[in-house]
Amino acid sequence: MQNAAFAALGLDWTYLAEEVEPEALEEVVFGLAGRGFAGANVTAPYKLDVARLIGAKEPSVNTLVVQPGGIKGFTTDAAVLHGLPCDRPAIVGDGGAAVAFRQALPGAHVFSRRGEWPPDVSGADLVVHATPIVAHPVVLLKEGQTLVDLPYPGSATARAARQARATVLDGLEVLVAQGAASFTLWTGLPAPVEIMRRAVGLSDASPRHSG
Repeated sequence: MQNAAFAALGLDWTYLAEEVEPEALEEVVFGLAGRGFAGANVTAPYKLDVARLIGAKEPSVNTLVVQPGGIKGFTTDAAVLHGLPCDRPAIVGDGGAAVAFRQALPGAHVFSRRGEWPPDVSGADLVVHATPIVAHPVVLLKEGQTLVDLPYPGSATARAARQARATVLDGLEVLVAQGAASFTLWTGLPAPVEIMRRAVGLSDASPRHSG
């Protein structure tokens, strides 16, 4: 996805995947500039650890930008929320995947097994599904509600929501929104979102309502 975006804008940049062992995390993060990197993405389980390492204001970061004065951390995890209705948001799950969404939606009703469960999202206009459960629906939505489903390539929660004609933005939609925001942080350029969508197999810019 990122390499397709770089190529589309004629940038001689390359996006690489690198596995990092826990004991090497600090060395890798602070060695980015010396290795010629403009930045990096951070995935689970390191988002909280990296935020602490670089002294980020946010408790969780997924995007690093190498700057002359050091490394700055950002979170683009919740970028998919831009433009969505969120007057009455609900977040289902309170693990690491939910951290950025709780920051972006400070008034959200949070459901978790350690607190309020089972979740009742009947009064929500926006529901973020942030649990790792994919085999069966965690919540049931109805037409007029919007689901942001974090697991990808998909979950039973998303499939049930589509059947109910709710608006669904699945994990790939979330991934593209995150990636586009990261792209702009690194390059200073608007991301070629449609090219990035096609690179991950999404064919159009409209959320899918039914499967």
